Amino acid sequence: MPSILVVDDEDQIRQLIRATFEEAGYRVAEANNGKDALAQYRLAPTDLVVTDILMPDEDGLECIATLRRESPNVKIIAITGGSDMIGVLGFLDVAKMLGAHRTLQKPFEMKALLDAAHSALQT
Repeated sequence: MPSILVVDDEDQIRQLIRATFEEAGYRVAEANNGKDALAQYRLAPTDLVVTDILMPDEDGLECIATLRRESPNVKIIAITGGSDMIGVLGFLDVAKMLGAHRTLQKPFEMKALLDAAHSALQT
């Protein structure tokens, strides 16, 4: 059974994503920011990390960059409701450049997230 670390600073969203993955048969861990996510991942690596981008205490982009550097084979899905631009690139574009396998703009259907997870874990 694949394991997933869900990282989001919004409790309700994190809990909804966790419940969705658990119902689909995944083992799920949670973190509410990038700093906690990295600490958890280093203690108990997961097959997939689903991370929000806009969070306090180390955002998702920093988390993705560190994960990619420390664990090049981890699968990553980046999610965000933010639409701000970094230069001419959006947050999700930057997440892909840093190594996210898939990206999703909030709000999204849970089926889209499950499909993205399944696809990422197959590669």
